[in-house]
Amino acid sequence: MNLVTVENISKSYGELVLFSDLSFGINANQKIALIAKNGSGKTSILNILAGLDAPDTGQINQRKGIKIAFLSQEPSLDSALTIEQTIFTSDNAILKVIAAYEKSLLYPEDQDAYQKAFDAMDRHNAWDFETQYKQILSQLKLDDLATPVGSLSGGQKKRLALAHALLNTPDVLILDEPTNHLDLEMIEWLEHYFSKSGMTLFMVTHDRYFLERVCNEIIELDQGQLYSYKGNYSYYLEKREARIALEEVTLHKSKILFKKELEWMRRQPKARTTKSKSRIDDFQEIKQKAHQRRNEHEVQLEIHMERLGSKILELHNVSKTYPDKIILEKFNYNFLKGERIGIIGKNGAGKSTFLNIITGSEKIDSGKVITGDTIKFGYYTQNGITPKPGQKVIDVIRDFGDFIPLKKGKQISAQQLLERFLFDRKKQYDFVEKLSGGERKRLYLCTVLIQNPNFLILDEPTNDLDIVTLNVLESFLLDFPGCLIVVSHDRYFMDKIVDHLFIFRGNAKIEDFPGNYSDFRAYEESKILEDRAQKEQNTSKPLKKSWKEDKHVKKLSYQEQKEYKSLENQIKKLELQQEEIQNQFLDSSLSGDAIAKLSTQLKEITDSIEFKTERWFELSMLLEA
Repeated sequence: MNLVTVENISKSYGELVLFSDLSFGINANQKIALIAKNGSGKTSILNILAGLDAPDTGQINQRKGIKIAFLSQEPSLDSALTIEQTIFTSDNAILKVIAAYEKSLLYPEDQDAYQKAFDAMDRHNAWDFETQYKQILSQLKLDDLATPVGSLSGGQKKRLALAHALLNTPDVLILDEPTNHLDLEMIEWLEHYFSKSGMTLFMVTHDRYFLERVCNEIIELDQGQLYSYKGNYSYYLEKREARIALEEVTLHKSKILFKKELEWMRRQPKARTTKSKSRIDDFQEIKQKAHQRRNEHEVQLEIHMERLGSKILELHNVSKTYPDKIILEKFNYNFLKGERIGIIGKNGAGKSTFLNIITGSEKIDSGKVITGDTIKFGYYTQNGITPKPGQKVIDVIRDFGDFIPLKKGKQISAQQLLERFLFDRKKQYDFVEKLSGGERKRLYLCTVLIQNPNFLILDEPTNDLDIVTLNVLESFLLDFPGCLIVVSHDRYFMDKIVDHLFIFRGNAKIEDFPGNYSDFRAYEESKILEDRAQKEQNTSKPLKKSWKEDKHVKKLSYQEQKEYKSLENQIKKLELQQEEIQNQFLDSSLSGDAIAKLSTQLKEITDSIEFKTERWFELSMLLEA
C-alpha cells in the first residue's frame, strides 16, 4: 500500500542546485535508507517529506489520513516541560488516556475520577500500550519523568524526541541520523526494535550495521540520479558495483560509436538529406553520452606524520572524580607504538573525560600522565569546528599556513589541500556557516590532520560524515603508523580499525578487551548463554559433590542429542529458504505488495534462524563441556 509519493521535486539555494526532478514512493512496511554524499541535499529531502520545507518544483502526495513523524538531528523540544509532559503532548489518543489514569492515581480519594480513568483504560485496551510505553522509556534511560527538558543533555534530548516519535505510532517515521548521540546499547536496542516492528521508515544514516540489519530498501542519490536497491546494505554494495561497471562498459561503447559518427559527420556534404539530418540529430545524443563521466572524486588523505620516539604515553595511578561519579581510580596504562584502541561504554561513563585527561585539557586528582617528547596529538572532538564570524572555508586552512607539508618533503597549497578534501575552488570561498553538517565535519577533519599528528584521538568521528568519506577515512587510518584512540558508536568503523577495546563499565571500572567490537559482542553473548545454562542447571538439579557426578550432569540427554542434530538440519533448511527469498528481491518487476509480503516472510525466517541458532549454541556448549 502506497503511503507517500514524491513527484519530480527540485531544490536550489541561489546558484547551488541540490537536486532536481526526483521521484520515488514509500510503501507500507518499507524500511528505506537514503544514501548520498554530504552536500547532496539529504536533510532537505527529509525536511520536505516531513512538511518542514517545500520543494521549488514538484509535489508530495500523501495517503489521506496518514500520520508522519520526524526525528531530526537536533530535535526542537519545549524546555519548560518535563519528560512526562513532553511524552503526553503526543497526538496518540491512548497516551492521553494513560495520562489521565496516571493523574487519577495521584488522588486516590477521588474514586469517581479513578473509576472513570480505569474504565477508559479498559475501553481503549491501553494496558498493553502502557507496558510498551514504560519499556521504551526505560530502554532509553528516561526513568525520571519529572526531569525538566531544559536540564537534559543533547543525547538525552535526542532520546526523548525518539521516544516521543515512537509512542506517537506514526504511519511513516522519518529519521535523520537516528543513531547519533546514542550509546551502543541503545543503538542495538533500537536496531532490534525497528527490525522486529512493522513500522514504515525513511531514514538517513551513516551506520552501516544499522543499514544492514534494519533496512529492506536503499535509495542512492548519485550525480543527480536516484537508484533503488530492494535489499539491505550488502545487497546495495554488490548491485551498485555492478551498476557502475555496466555504466563504464556503456560509456566505452558510446565513445567508440561517437568516433565513428564523428568521422561520418566530417565526410558529409553541406546539402543534407532527410535521412542524414536524422542521423545528425542522433549524433548530438551520442556525443552527450560519450562525454559523460562519473564524478568519483574521493577525499585524498596524504598527510605527513611527525616521528614517534620510544616513549609514547604513560598513565600511573591516575584518579579522577566528580561530586556525583568516579571516572578513574588508580588507572595504569603504558601506550606502545602503533596502539589502536577503541573506547566503548554508556553515555556518562567518562569516555570524553578520559580523552581530555590524555591531552591535558582536564586536570587529574592524583597520579601522573607522562607524555613522550615526540608526541603530537591530533584531537578530533565532538564539538567540531568553531568558525569566526564571516570566515570562509579557505581562511580556516590558511590559519595553518599557505603551504602544507606532505610526505617525502612535498608540500601543497591550502587550495590544493581543500580540493583533496572535496572542496572545489568555488566552495572554498563559501562562508563556513553555509556548509552542511557533513561538510563542516570534513573541514574539521582536514584541520586536525594537517597539523601532522602522530597520536590521533577521534571522539565520535563518524557523526555526519557520508559513507564515501567514512570508507576513505577507514583506509587512511588502517595505514596510519602512529597511535590511535577512537570513541565511536559506529560498530562497522570500530571493527575495521581497532585492535583492542577499553570497556568503560562506569564507577571507574575499565576492562581491556583483546579484540574488536564484534569480538566483544560475541564474548558478551556467550557469557549470557553460559550464565543462563548454569542457572537452568542449578535450578533443575541439585549440586553434585564429586567431579564425576558434575561431569555427568553436563552430558546431553538422549532427547537433547536428537534435538541438537535436528536443529542443525532445520537451520540449514531455513538458511536455504532465506537465500531463496533474498534472490527473489533481484526481480525488478516485483510490485510493492509482493515486496512487502517477501519482507514479512524473510523476517519470520530470520527470527526463526536466530532462535534455533541460540538454542543450538546452548546445546553445543553443554556438549563440549
